[in-house]
Amino acid sequence: MTPTPARLLLCLLLPCLVPTPAGSAPAASTPSTPFTAVRGDRASGWPAQTRSEVLARNGVVATSQPLAAEAGLAVLKSGGNAFDAAVATAAVLNVVEPASAGLGGDVFVLAYSASERRLIALNGSGRAPAAATLPALRALSRDGRMPQHGIHSVTIPGAVDAWDVLLTRYGTRHFAELLEPAARLAEQGFAVSERIHSDWAQGEALLAEDEDSARTYLVNGRAPATYEVYRNPDLAHALRVLESGGRSAFYEGEIARAIVDKSRRLGGTLTSEDLAATHATWVEPISTSYHGYDLYELPPNTQGFATLEMMNILEVCAPRLGVDLRRAGPRSADYWHLLVETKKVAYDDLYRHNADPAFQPVPVAELTSKSYAATLCGRINMKHATPPAAHGDPVGGTVYLAVADRAGNMVSFIYSIYDTFGSGVTVPGYGFVLNDRGALFSLDPRSPNRIEPGKRPFHTLVPAFVMKDGRPVLAYGLMGGSQQAQGHAQVLVDMLDLGANPQAASDAARFSHAQATDTLYLETELAKVVGAALKARGHRVVAASGEDMGGFQGIWWEPSAAGARDPAAGGDGHGPIDGTYRAASDHRKDGAALGW
Repeated sequence: MTPTPARLLLCLLLPCLVPTPAGSAPAASTPSTPFTAVRGDRASGWPAQTRSEVLARNGVVATSQPLAAEAGLAVLKSGGNAFDAAVATAAVLNVVEPASAGLGGDVFVLAYSASERRLIALNGSGRAPAAATLPALRALSRDGRMPQHGIHSVTIPGAVDAWDVLLTRYGTRHFAELLEPAARLAEQGFAVSERIHSDWAQGEALLAEDEDSARTYLVNGRAPATYEVYRNPDLAHALRVLESGGRSAFYEGEIARAIVDKSRRLGGTLTSEDLAATHATWVEPISTSYHGYDLYELPPNTQGFATLEMMNILEVCAPRLGVDLRRAGPRSADYWHLLVETKKVAYDDLYRHNADPAFQPVPVAELTSKSYAATLCGRINMKHATPPAAHGDPVGGTVYLAVADRAGNMVSFIYSIYDTFGSGVTVPGYGFVLNDRGALFSLDPRSPNRIEPGKRPFHTLVPAFVMKDGRPVLAYGLMGGSQQAQGHAQVLVDMLDLGANPQAASDAARFSHAQATDTLYLETELAKVVGAALKARGHRVVAASGEDMGGFQGIWWEPSAAGARDPAAGGDGHGPIDGTYRAASDHRKDGAALGW
C-alpha cells in the first residue's frame, strides 16, 4: 500500500511500528548478575556530568521519556509552536508514564510568550466535587485524614481543559493532530524501561483493587516487565474521542458520562455538573529577585512561594550568618546545613498558609518579601539543626516538560495524577486513571486547606521560570511531591551561585528533607562527603537513591548578543533563534532533551 501524505506525517511524528503479536514473549529482562564496572571518565568539563547539554537553535524539548520528547520535537519540525509541542509531548507521557500523569490529572503552565513579550501562567488544577463537604468526608474517614486513594480522593480532572485553554489562546494546531501520536503509541505499544517498570510495580496492589485498573494496567496480575511491550487500546480510543470531539467530549460528552457512571458505581459524588463547570484560570506569576535574576513561580494553590521564600532567606541571611555559598561550595557542611535549615523555615510557612486563594487569603506578598526574610535569619543556627513544625509531606508522582521554539516561545509545563497511579480508579473503556489530589485536603476545620465544595487543594505541582533584565533565561521544573520547591532552590543555587550549566545542575547530588519526620535524605555520594558532619550538627541523615530526589528538566536561552531581549529578536520566526537553547534532562529518570 502506498503511504498517504497524512500517514507519512504520522510516521514522522511517531515511528510506524509493526505490532507485536498478542501473547508473544517479552524480551530478556535485566541480567540477574550485578554489573560491577566502574564509571568511565568524561573527556571535558565537570567529570561527574552524565551527558552534554543539548544545544539547538530551531527548537528543543526536554522531558522524562524519549518517545514523548520525540513527539514534541516532530511537532516543532512540522511548523507547530512550543505550546502545540507541549500538548503533544504531554499526551505521549500519559501513554508511557501512566503511573505519574494522564487525562485524569491536572496541569500548570508558566511560559514566555514571544509575541506578547511577557510571562503567562495557567492554573489547570481541578476542584473538589460539589458534594465534597467537610462533614461528609469526616464521616468517611477512619483516621481523621482524607482518603488517600479511591473515588473519594478524586478531584475533577483539569488537564484536558488546560490543554484546550492553552491551545485556544497560544497554539496553532488542534487535538486531531497533536493527540494522534499518543493514540498510535497506545495502540501499537511501547517497550517498558527499567525506571518505568519500577514505578509501575509500586502501584500493583492499588491497581488490583479496581477491576478496570487491573484489566488495563496489569499483565497477569503484575506490572509489565522491563522490555515488555505494553498496549492500552482503551486510552487510544479516549484520545481519538478527544481528537474528534474536543474538550466537550471529556467534560460533557461520552467520556464525562463514563466518569460519572464509574464514580456512581463506587459510591462517589462526582456529577456531570461538576465536570461541566471545570475551567482553568489564567493567573499572575509570583516572583522575587536573586543576585540579579528574577525568579518566577505560580501562586497558591501551588507550593511555588516556598521556593521564593527560600531564595530570599539565602540572599538576605547567608551574609549575616557568615556563609558565602559560592566560596563554601557543595562539598561543605555549611553549604548544605544552610540550605536544609532554610528549607525547614520556608516549609513551615508553606504548610501553615497554603490553600486555594479563592477560599482563603494567602499572604504571598509578605512571605516572598526581602523584609520578611530578614526576620527569619535568627531562626537558623549554623552550629545545630533546628526541628521544624511537624507536618505530613505530600508524596510524588509527576511528569515535567520544557519546550522552546524558533519564535522565541519558552514553555514550562507540569502535570500529574499525584500518587503512583493516582486514585487507582480507571475509567472503563477509556484507559486512564483518575487523580487522587483530594488526598491533599485537610479534614481539620481550622485548616485553610480544609476540604470545601469547588475548592482546589494544596498542590505540589509547580513549573518555574527565570528572567533577567526583562528577557527570558530559563524554563525549568523538578518532579517529586514535596521535593519540588526545595529542589528548585537547589538547582538555582547550582546555576546562579556556582555557575553550573543546566545539565550539571541536574546531575549534581541533591537532598530531600521530610518535614514530618525531620529526616534528611542525601544521595549516596553526598552522604559520604558531608553526612557525618551534618549528623554532628543534629541532622537525622539517611543515605538515599536518586528515586527520592525528583527529576529535573530545563532549557536555558543563551543570547548571541548582550542586548537581545528575547530569542526571536530581529528574526521572523522562520529561521533559527538569536543565540542558542541549552537543554538538560535528568539521568534519574529516562530523561531526554532533543533539539534541531
